[in-house]
Amino acid sequence: MRLVATLLFASALVCDAAEISAGRWEGSIQIPGREQKLIVDLAQAKTGVWVGSVILPGLDVKGAALADITVKNSDAAFTIKNALSGPQIGQAKFRARLNTKGALAGDFLQAGNTAPFVLEKTGPPQVELPPQSSVVAKELEGEWIGEYELLGYPRHVTVRLTNHAGGGATSEFVVVGKETNNLPVDLVTQQEDFIRIESHETGINYEGRFRKDSDKITGTFEQGPLEIPLVLHRAKSAS
Repeated sequence: MRLVATLLFASALVCDAAEISAGRWEGSIQIPGREQKLIVDLAQAKTGVWVGSVILPGLDVKGAALADITVKNSDAAFTIKNALSGPQIGQAKFRARLNTKGALAGDFLQAGNTAPFVLEKTGPPQVELPPQSSVVAKELEGEWIGEYELLGYPRHVTVRLTNHAGGGATSEFVVVGKETNNLPVDLVTQQEDFIRIESHETGINYEGRFRKDSDKITGTFEQGPLEIPLVLHRAKSAS
């Protein structure tokens, strides 16, 4: 009996240790008085970042983007980015855990209300993965500096580009004006002589053309509808 109990306990531990995987998850939310069908697509990019979307047929929500996605072992949490939200009710949130049957079971939360849901994996995810950063030319690696003017005040820009083995490039993008802003860059791409650096969180981008003969990048600083010329020069090494 002791051996049987030990084996059962070990089996339970294996089940509990299962990790949530990418896929299409289908089921329903048990809203009081009715059942709401729910379809969630979760995918993981090569960088490890999770992306996803949700379908709620009864609420005319089709492929709405998910935000604040966190997946750790058998636990997951995410919110619906725009659909179903409002100033009075806030965003719709989901908290779930992979149970011993391989289903995602958890709670749908909004405006102080909670409703349980259960989802089962039915196939591969049907969501588009975000674009991946590319490797930049060796001549572009390193630190670049420049300056532009906005609303009568100078802004000093420092950009550092770094390639990584087995992956694309990353960038540090710092703008110093009245205060220092270290912009969160999520995409760096190079096509022939053109390089583009994007910070989707801030809506700020930089696109420029690199010329080896002049050792500078001539381009445009983009912030919303604003497009401001910005030339970056290679920073001089400290002697």
